[in-house]
Amino acid sequence: MVHYQRYQLRKCGGVGEEDEEAQTLVLEFGSSGYYKRTKPKILPLLFVFSLVSCSLLLVPHLFSCFSTISLLCTFEVENDRVAVDREADAPICDSISNGSICCDRSGFRSDICFMRGDIRTKSASSSIFVYTSDTDDDFISYSLAKEGEGAEEKEEELQHEKIKPYTRKWETGVMDTIGELDLVVKKDKYGRRHHCDVQHSVPAIFLSTGGYTGNVYHEFNDGLIPLYITSQHLNKKVVFVMLEYHNWYMTKYGDILSRLSDYPPIDFSGDKRTHCFPEAIVGLRIHDELTVDSSQMQGSKSILDFHNLLDQAYWPRIRGLIQDEEREAQLRLKERVSLFPSSLSPEAGEQKQEEKEKKPKLVVISRNGSRAIMNEDAMVKLAEKIGFQVEVLRPDRTTELAKIYRALNSSDAMIGVHGAAMTHFLFMRPCSVFIQVIPLGTDWAAETYYGEPAMKLGLKYVGYKILPRESSLYGQYDRDDPVLRDPKSVNAKGWQFTKKVYLDGQNVELDLRRFGKRLFRAYDYISKKNQRAVQ
Repeated sequence: MVHYQRYQLRKCGGVGEEDEEAQTLVLEFGSSGYYKRTKPKILPLLFVFSLVSCSLLLVPHLFSCFSTISLLCTFEVENDRVAVDREADAPICDSISNGSICCDRSGFRSDICFMRGDIRTKSASSSIFVYTSDTDDDFISYSLAKEGEGAEEKEEELQHEKIKPYTRKWETGVMDTIGELDLVVKKDKYGRRHHCDVQHSVPAIFLSTGGYTGNVYHEFNDGLIPLYITSQHLNKKVVFVMLEYHNWYMTKYGDILSRLSDYPPIDFSGDKRTHCFPEAIVGLRIHDELTVDSSQMQGSKSILDFHNLLDQAYWPRIRGLIQDEEREAQLRLKERVSLFPSSLSPEAGEQKQEEKEKKPKLVVISRNGSRAIMNEDAMVKLAEKIGFQVEVLRPDRTTELAKIYRALNSSDAMIGVHGAAMTHFLFMRPCSVFIQVIPLGTDWAAETYYGEPAMKLGLKYVGYKILPRESSLYGQYDRDDPVLRDPKSVNAKGWQFTKKVYLDGQNVELDLRRFGKRLFRAYDYISKKNQRAVQ
């Protein structure tokens, strides 16, 4: 693991002729990756200008921290060297020097590397290079070039790091499917570097949209929220470079990405051009399941700020949907009035709509296949009898997220059975009610992945753990079978058992008398909350 890099300049004067190494200015690059150091050659002209070259070498380092956009850089000058200003308790890679790489591999969930300087991509070899030079002095560069004339040009490799920019590094199976990037620091002796096809003035963030992408939980938990955590301090002045780029992903999440960056994302594998950046972050930070830890964020940003970003992303589209619906409603009303003039007055229609809007809105996320609520229709009727206005959503992969966001963001409560679709609690307003139906054998996952994060968002969370008799497994196993009596022992056998028995092989038939008590309490809570809001 590379904690940080440090350039150290050895003193240039006061050495004897017999000490050839000390006579030459040496740039020493330290890291826990690896580095190469070749024996310096004797350059007569370099002796004459050694003091001048030392001064010139220091100048770019002293002023490199004052670039327009700097991700990490904080330096201080200590006597005759440039050193990283690092407190004992400062986080890893809180500052790095120009022309270097720093990788933080301390996280359980992800690795992340930082690069600064002359950064250039080479997608054909899955490489990102950062170049550094011996000196910026034109005369010395000319002398080096003259000495190397006729010799094979060589870029000296100083550091080499490898990283898979995905946030589930503990899962070997899925990480084996993620493309690996080579991050390389090279010393360019003769000024021949890869040509820049596209020169960017803002930093880049390299990330993978492979792995479990395609599952809405993982798309938010492993991708979008970590991307927000990693990029929000850049105020949209950043370019996202994606490995395993998908057009459908851009269609689905383009509205969110446009709120995080002012620039179009780059398909790293598909775009063969050399892109050049002043700085880069490779990999993403991740805090916990579907949340943002404000104590680790600049400006104490939290999951509520991410929710606000979703608001900004989806409401322009939602307003368009509302306008379209209003126009269609007006046309239908005019047609009906023209056909049946006395059947319905506009005032009667408006009164009916107002009565509907006064009722608390409950959204039911319906499932097909496994973990479906078998008596869903009866449950909906019970909720309506209690006083809810009920909307049943049946989202699939093609459902426009703005439509789901609109339904949930305008709701007072949501009901759903544990599964990836519960990720949509992120679309709800704080203080809304989230009732998660928890099938047998899914207690830990339901609470960890959705229950606890929902409470961090400020939702009123209710976990409804079904009884064995409410599970379809009740008719398939003996009453004393561990599947019904001791699900933990079944889960202990491994993920495949959990998936086969409890996730893929189970449906739910709610005890409506028992479940109805939760609905009554939710209705009472919402009614009192709404009353306080109008007082």
